[in-house]
Amino acid sequence: MEKIKKSRAKSFVILSIIYLAAIIAGILVYETLPFNPYISLLIADTVATVLVYLYSVIFDNASVYDPYWSVAPIIIVLYLCFSNKANAYTAMLVIAVLFWGIRLTTNWAYTFLGLQHQDWRYTMLKANTGRMYQLVNFVGIHLVPTLVVYACMLPVIFAFENETKINFGSVYFILVSIFAVLLQGISDIQMHKFRKTKPSTFIRTGLWKHSRHPNYLGEILMWWGIGLSVAFATGNFIVILGAVANTLLFLCISIPLAEGKQSKKEGYAEYKKQTRALLPIKKFTK
Repeated sequence: MEKIKKSRAKSFVILSIIYLAAIIAGILVYETLPFNPYISLLIADTVATVLVYLYSVIFDNASVYDPYWSVAPIIIVLYLCFSNKANAYTAMLVIAVLFWGIRLTTNWAYTFLGLQHQDWRYTMLKANTGRMYQLVNFVGIHLVPTLVVYACMLPVIFAFENETKINFGSVYFILVSIFAVLLQGISDIQMHKFRKTKPSTFIRTGLWKHSRHPNYLGEILMWWGIGLSVAFATGNFIVILGAVANTLLFLCISIPLAEGKQSKKEGYAEYKKQTRALLPIKKFTK
C-alpha cells in the first residue's frame, strides 16, 4: 500500500478509478430517484461524496477528496447538456463552469504529489480532534464542501429548468466569472513560480503584491458571477445564496486557516499590515 501511495502515477490511476466509480454511482442514483432535479442531485451528490470519503478512510488520506471540488461541477454541467435542451444562454453558463473546472482540476493535478501526501489542514485537524477525527473528516472535509459546491451549482440547474433571457446583466456577470477564472489561474501560476525559487518568505509580486489571497478572490468571484448572471437571466435572486455560502466558507474557514499557518512565519505582522486579504489593491498604511 505504501509503495503505491508513494508513486504519483499509480496514485493518479487509483484516484481516476475512485472518481469514475463515484461518478457512475452518482448518475445511477440520480437516474433512479423519483424526485425533482434539485433533490435528486443533492442525494446523488451526497452518495458520490460518501463513496469518496470511504476511499479516503481506506487510504488514510482525506486529500482523496481534493479534486471533488472542481470535478463534480464539470460532471453536472456535462450531464445537464446531454439530458436537457440547452439554449444560447445555458451554453454560456456551461462554458464558464467548464473553463473554471478544467483549469482548477489541472492546477490540482500539477500540484498532486501522490497519495502519501495529505493537505496540511487535514493533518492538523486529525492531530487536534483525536477520536472525533472521522466525524470531522466526513462532515467538515467532505460533506460541507460538497453542499457548498451543490449550492453554487443550483443557479446553473435553475437556468436549465426555467425560462431564461439574455440581457446585459446575464452576459456581464458571465464575463465576471471568466475574469475570475483568469484571475485565479494567473495567481496560481505566479505562486508556482515563487515556490520554485523562494526568494523571500512571502510572495510580494504580481497579483500577490498587494493581496494575500488573490486565488481565493478568484474563487469567490467565480460563483458570484454565475449566481448573479442567472439571477438577471431568470429574475430570481434567491439563486445567489450559493455564492453567499461559498464566500462564508472562504472568509470563515479557508482564509483563517491559511492566515493561522502564515502567522507563524517571521515578519507576518508587517506583511499583513501592508497587504489586503483579498483585493489586489495597494493598502495605504500610516
